[in-house]
Amino acid sequence: MAMDPKKHEMPSQAPEIRAHNFSEVALGYDEETAVSEAMRCLNCKNRPCVSGCPVNISIPEFISRIKERDYEGAYSIITKSSSLPAVCGRVCPQESQCESKCTMGVRFEPVGIGRLERFVADYHNANSTEKPVAPEWNGHKVAIVGSGPSGLTCAGDLAKKGYKVSVFEALHTAGGVLVYGIPEFRLPKAIVAKEVETLKDLGVDIETNVVIGKTLTVDELFDAGYEAVFIGSGAGLPNFMNIPGEAYKGVYSANEFLTRSNLMKAYRDDPNTPIMKGGRVAVVGGGNVAMDAARTALRLGAEKVYIVYRRSMEELPARKEEVEHAIEEGIDFRLLNNPVEIIGFNDPEDPRNPKNGFVTGMRCIRMELGEPDERGRRRPVPVEGSEFELDVDTVIMAIGTSPNPLIKNTTEGLEVNRRGGIVVNEDGLTSRKAVYAGGDAVTGAATVISAMGAGKVAAKAIDEYLMN
Repeated sequence: MAMDPKKHEMPSQAPEIRAHNFSEVALGYDEETAVSEAMRCLNCKNRPCVSGCPVNISIPEFISRIKERDYEGAYSIITKSSSLPAVCGRVCPQESQCESKCTMGVRFEPVGIGRLERFVADYHNANSTEKPVAPEWNGHKVAIVGSGPSGLTCAGDLAKKGYKVSVFEALHTAGGVLVYGIPEFRLPKAIVAKEVETLKDLGVDIETNVVIGKTLTVDELFDAGYEAVFIGSGAGLPNFMNIPGEAYKGVYSANEFLTRSNLMKAYRDDPNTPIMKGGRVAVVGGGNVAMDAARTALRLGAEKVYIVYRRSMEELPARKEEVEHAIEEGIDFRLLNNPVEIIGFNDPEDPRNPKNGFVTGMRCIRMELGEPDERGRRRPVPVEGSEFELDVDTVIMAIGTSPNPLIKNTTEGLEVNRRGGIVVNEDGLTSRKAVYAGGDAVTGAATVISAMGAGKVAAKAIDEYLMN
């Protein structure tokens, strides 16, 4: 039988429909499509795809089970390495990781590994009623700070080894960036809740509304009997450009904007939190968070949404799939442009004017690409005399985040770098004995799967430390 050179298309909502709802865009493979896609896998003996997976899933093995229509067997293989398969199948950048190593990709399109992982996880969640059994307690207790991807992964790996694991989450819902940062149309919150329930079935205790560094300190966790602590508190401190006008009403960080929509359900008719809807919106930045913010603003009723990014399309750091979806939905990309000032209405003699203090526009300057920077990317350079004004009434800054300094400031002897990231060794160990860290709290904002990889590394190191 001839090998199909292209991966099977992912079914999705039509752009003109999905741009006005928060339902999931990608609809997932059906059984026949999944089996047909699995047949494209060559089952290479040297398994190059596994080397591209930060959590080392046995990819050819689980795909072989799909070929045999043994979907529960495939799920069992995946969950030996990953605690969040339904999440990873949706939000991991497989195109730059496992799929980039796929042998099929040398001549043709690589196997749709992420789409197959999602199919297996969704099949299990829809059809299996069997719950995982918590193993017998091994006598050791570990505390996890943060319930994002690194914390949940570390918790899951340790729970499978018999540890009593307590996860402390600052917000009122577990999931970290998975629930506050990624929109419903990319990652339904029911999926995250299901993954969290699976960890609870393994014996993981999750305590919400606990701010480590405020409610409890790291030292107090040790006083309470925990023998090791993993810090996976993420990078929730938003960055701004420090340009004039950022204090006007209508300027959001992407973190705030997405949290209000995703976690606080501001898109509902009777929201628990206010958010500006409609009008003309500019999102500054070019990463996945910028795409999420822009597409969320569109679904909240914006009449026009711009992506303002200082480099060209070739340098956009967002996933190609997310950029394509945004373009299909009508997002206007204003590339090689950079904001220099946010303009607002400000009349101290007319304090009752409802427009007072609100954004009315954004002044930008055109850019051109100059010499490469230290990372090899061509540096954007302003074009003199090219300033122009963009007519907007909401500006969303999506230019990155930094780790919150609260844990650093309340934990004696915890070394951090100049960007506020916790310094760790190759095992995730910090400068404090028995304190480990991983994910965005160490690296700054990065991918879900890289955070999960860090959680796995730390779990292995914690196990070796406590067992010895």
